[in-house]
Amino acid sequence: MKTIKKIAKVILRLVLGFVAFVLLYIFAAFVFSVWTVKKETETSNDVAIYILTNGDHTDIVVPVKNAVTNWSKEISYQNTIAKDTTNQYLAIGWGDKGFYLSTPNWADLKFSTALKAAFALSTSAIHATYYQAMPESNDCKKIMISNEQYKRLIAFVDSSFKRNTAGNIINIKTNANYDKNDAFYEAKRKYNMFYTCNTWANNALKSCGQTACVWTPFDRGIFYHYR
Repeated sequence: MKTIKKIAKVILRLVLGFVAFVLLYIFAAFVFSVWTVKKETETSNDVAIYILTNGDHTDIVVPVKNAVTNWSKEISYQNTIAKDTTNQYLAIGWGDKGFYLSTPNWADLKFSTALKAAFALSTSAIHATYYQAMPESNDCKKIMISNEQYKRLIAFVDSSFKRNTAGNIINIKTNANYDKNDAFYEAKRKYNMFYTCNTWANNALKSCGQTACVWTPFDRGIFYHYR
């Protein structure tokens, strides 16, 4: 009987500890999400970029080509199914590789995939999607930045790609494409509950001096500052 009571106490402490951790995590996410990192001032409006959400995940959207860079030289149209070279915008997102490739919809989410993602037990990938147009909405916000800020954003995104010995980004050959205009690439760093796809996007905004959160694991934290 004493053994059963001891086991029950241990289980209770574990449950209470887990609940306390979850509540602390949510509280921290709220506080640091609404805590603003202010944008740089007195800069020119040379390049239009966008933040785009599907309701859970944030992409950074850039023009495919301008005077500063041509993304299609590395993130090739040829890696997509459509190979449509008329697309004008490129949405770039970072995330857990297993989640990207095996969970096109929430209904497809497996416990093992979620567990690996939460505790950095998987590798990461970059998802790049081409678009013809980028209409503004509650889920898509335009941000004007200078050429110098854009160069810093390019450097941030570029540093997130894993490269082969020849220095080229690595296209992931897969049938798990979300549509005909996207492709996946190997990426650096591991996804975890403290560094999510939205944390990456938030850091991308910080890298080019735009309004951002101190820290956020959620897309709502980012879009809160662009309402």
